[in-house]
Amino acid sequence: MSTKTKSPRSMTRRDLLKGATTAVGAFVCGATYVAGPNAAWATEMDALKPETFATLVQMARDIYPHDQIGDEYYVAAVKGYDKPEEVDAISAGIDALNDKAREMTGLEYASIGWERDRVDVLRAMEDDAFFQRIRGGLVTGLYNQKAIWPIFGYEGESFSKGGYINRGFDDIAWIG
Repeated sequence: MSTKTKSPRSMTRRDLLKGATTAVGAFVCGATYVAGPNAAWATEMDALKPETFATLVQMARDIYPHDQIGDEYYVAAVKGYDKPEEVDAISAGIDALNDKAREMTGLEYASIGWERDRVDVLRAMEDDAFFQRIRGGLVTGLYNQKAIWPIFGYEGESFSKGGYINRGFDDIAWIG
């Protein structure tokens, strides 16, 4: 009894149909979508170019790296920059980031494979107004998402529940 082994690059009819259906749906709706390089996230774009937004998400992940947080939270954190009034400033900032990355590595920022090398590029730009704006926006854009609070052991605000003294202020296991 022979069994055929499937090449890892082969595409089944089902794969083809799923891809075609997605492409037709996006075309019919007239929407612009961007997906992460590893397809771990996708979002609909309003104003920014897909490659600009993808670079912004990578930048966010490199500024505040948390392996236990999925890309979709970083996408949500920077989605506010995808507005017509932000296009010029964000595009110029990403262009400057890519220029610095090419100067240091010969590659555009999002194409740099090693996180350490991307962080070196960010460190070279950390005094730049664009970098500071994105870094500052991420503090609230990322960490105000209630879905990630349990990952860090944060139970939320306590004032409405009587304060931390009465709610186990010392129950965080990672302090100590």
